[in-house]
Amino acid sequence: MMVVAVWSVMIPITCFVWLMLCSIPALWPFLIAYLLWMFLIDNSPELGGRLSPWFRSLSFWKYFADYYPASLLKECDLPADRPYVFGYHPHGIIGMGAMATFATEGTGFSEAFPGIKPHLLTLVNNFHVPLYRDILMALGISSVSKRSCSNILKAGPGSAITIVVGGAAESLSARPGTADLTLRRRLGFIKVAIQHGADLVPVFSFGENDIYQQMPNEKGTTVYMLQKKFQSMFGFTLPLFHGRGLLNYNLGLMPYRRRIVSVIGRPIHVQKCEKPSLEEVMRVQKMYIEELTRIWNTYKDEFAKTRLRELSIID
Repeated sequence: MMVVAVWSVMIPITCFVWLMLCSIPALWPFLIAYLLWMFLIDNSPELGGRLSPWFRSLSFWKYFADYYPASLLKECDLPADRPYVFGYHPHGIIGMGAMATFATEGTGFSEAFPGIKPHLLTLVNNFHVPLYRDILMALGISSVSKRSCSNILKAGPGSAITIVVGGAAESLSARPGTADLTLRRRLGFIKVAIQHGADLVPVFSFGENDIYQQMPNEKGTTVYMLQKKFQSMFGFTLPLFHGRGLLNYNLGLMPYRRRIVSVIGRPIHVQKCEKPSLEEVMRVQKMYIEELTRIWNTYKDEFAKTRLRELSIID
């Protein structure tokens, strides 16, 4: 439990440590040099981070995954002779299942898929937080920019990126018992896969939406409009959510202890084309949605027994 509590507030922790370091005048030259290097020189977030297999394999992450518990379900082998684009659904509030499966060895990804080098992608803003950025990069987490995607997929066979496709917009629809996906107009990740000849692999994470409660924010309400306005201004949004506390189960920032199963589906092979037509992108998207729907229909009665409704693509 303490492991999840620590990770849930890792940004405040790293900010506090940074401020403590800043209170020591003798360290100022080093801290200034770090900031200059971070903002002006270091391109690691665009180049696949600084992935450390040792750091990804720490017992810390095994405890992190065991809390929910989080696990992966592998449907088929993925040959390590080509690049891959994993599409992760749903986003949830924070994407803890994506973190456990693709940014750590907590669920045994490398054992299940030897030779595949996963890079979970996130907003570039996360790499503007001193110290926190270095933790992310050690886990192989990288920027979700087009340049970053291209650099990673060009790195050679077995290189892989994981995109949480629904993004901030989908997080506003994350509620227990639901699977409302923002996907129909998300064509960028499919285009990237085609441009690099990377197989597309749909991933549906049962339970991702169940680990937090979100306050009412239906479309048309003032809360929803303010959240969308914030998203348009800053590139991310702030769901009004709560989980459990460290000493209580009713209110806090920690996720509820509910099972997460990330089903990694069958790859969709695409033909490499640097300038794919809209028709080709839409054709591949149709295949992708069909495979994602198959995953849902195959496992919903096993892993989503308490669902309130069926899978829905709302946008």
